[in-house]
Amino acid sequence: MTDKQLIREAFIAREASYAPYSKFHVGAALLTKKGDIYRGCNVEIAGQSSSNCAERTAFFKAISNEEKEFEAIVIVGGPEGTLQNEYDYCAPCGVCRQVMAEFCDLKEFRVILARTEEDYKVYSLEELLPLSFARKDITK
Repeated sequence: MTDKQLIREAFIAREASYAPYSKFHVGAALLTKKGDIYRGCNVEIAGQSSSNCAERTAFFKAISNEEKEFEAIVIVGGPEGTLQNEYDYCAPCGVCRQVMAEFCDLKEFRVILARTEEDYKVYSLEELLPLSFARKDITK
């Protein structure tokens, strides 16, 4: 699976986004170590605390299918009506970073923020969540 293919999957996921309040649509494509892809989109609810980010949607779908080994995630997002090349990079929120830290190797897991298939940045989870507190800290 190439990064470009995974980016395409994230844009497909974004199309399913339900964002009637913020009008900010996000898609994510999560790649497992086995090569499977789980798509996620953001889902907004009037009571905002019940909403869910695209990244967590993808992770929870994968985990509910007994997947727990991950290689990378692509995140794309932007205001409703914008074209791909008009997007800015859409970074995961702190809660999503913490979910990633629960299931992913901080140094090896790649977080790809994409504007288009050609315009993207790749980070390790450790770069996005330095000095993390995760399962490793509780099970010592």
